[in-house]
Amino acid sequence: MRVPEPLRGLSRGMQAFVLLDVLLVVVLVVVLAVTLPGGGGSDDAAAATTTTSTPTAGADAGDGEAPPSDETVAFTLPSGNIACEMGVEGVLCSIRSFTYAPPQVTGCEAETGHLVRLDGEGFGFVCEDDDAPRVVTDGPELTYGQRETVGGYTCASGTDGVTCTDAGGIGFRLARAQWDALP
Repeated sequence: MRVPEPLRGLSRGMQAFVLLDVLLVVVLVVVLAVTLPGGGGSDDAAAATTTTSTPTAGADAGDGEAPPSDETVAFTLPSGNIACEMGVEGVLCSIRSFTYAPPQVTGCEAETGHLVRLDGEGFGFVCEDDDAPRVVTDGPELTYGQRETVGGYTCASGTDGVTCTDAGGIGFRLARAQWDALP
């Protein structure tokens, strides 16, 4: 067998090592091409992975996460203190009881701190005047560790409160003791 030019100056053991590495890389590429979504397999398998369903809050897709949805979803955290509504336009969450200092909302003379929103304009607290939107607080429970995704927004339930972000990672974490804006 003739040794390729780039390998001629190497010892036999090193030549075998390089050739084995090249073979392993080729096998890895073939395996990835066959197993990754859209990379092969039968049409039936592809159809099975693209079927969507309308999840309910707390629905489990087998890995603790619900599949993404384009519909409105409402849920309550297990504590019953935080409730959220999600849609393709954004997220609105309410918190019944909190111990953090109420945030200032520019131009607002009404109460603040109970309603927070995340939408195309970013994250912010809502002025709780007579025109303030209300969140349904009797939605299904989103168990700790689970998440919901609607459009480009995802909210995750945790023992440390709810964390909601948009596709770019902008969002908030809301809990009884504190809230944080996420980059």
